[in-house]
Amino acid sequence: MPPPRPARAEEPVDVALVLAVDVSRSVDEDEARLQREGYRNAMTDPRLVEAIRGGMMGGVAICYVEWAGIEYQRLVLPWTRIGAQRDAEIWADRLAEAQRNSLSWTSISGAIDFARQALADCPFEATRKVIDVSGDGVNNSGPPAEEARDRAVAEGITINGLPILNDRPTFGRRPPIPLDIYFRESVIGGPGAFMIAAEDFDVFGQAVRRKLIREIAGLPREQRFG
Repeated sequence: MPPPRPARAEEPVDVALVLAVDVSRSVDEDEARLQREGYRNAMTDPRLVEAIRGGMMGGVAICYVEWAGIEYQRLVLPWTRIGAQRDAEIWADRLAEAQRNSLSWTSISGAIDFARQALADCPFEATRKVIDVSGDGVNNSGPPAEEARDRAVAEGITINGLPILNDRPTFGRRPPIPLDIYFRESVIGGPGAFMIAAEDFDVFGQAVRRKLIREIAGLPREQRFG
């Protein structure tokens, strides 16, 4: 697969961050709502905004993507520069208004490749490029996740993970290995890569906030919540 085409940089940011969020059928309506609320609350948390403002550039670029099987990736919110509380609140309001879809299967590889292209198209000059993959299942559609991860890492991109360790099997089957171990071995990679596992969707928001603060600050550390 050829590398994504480069984009023209317009404004410097500390990090360009793709939030790649699982909307496969294993995520029901209530869980999907909890995911979105988790990102909205995290982005508007004054502690996160303080971390953003404390960076060298005083701003980050955020792009929100939802994904399911290999045939489905959707750009929900395009690249947005966030450098103040009001920016974060506008972004959160737009996410609340965006349509939600749910489709079958789980293609982490498709999500990573789509996020790579999104980063190539990012109009902001970024010191770091990060893909944040959250999901509650292993790759079961499309090429292996490891192949997509390795392509991204070869381009200097960091992939961090937020596995959601709910108790419901995917399509009636348990994953072959614990999901947090799978994310550690097959999904995350690149400079400073780390993972934070959420025990379920109820504590997802807490994990998101702490994870985003670490991504923006560039401080790797693995944690588990729940």
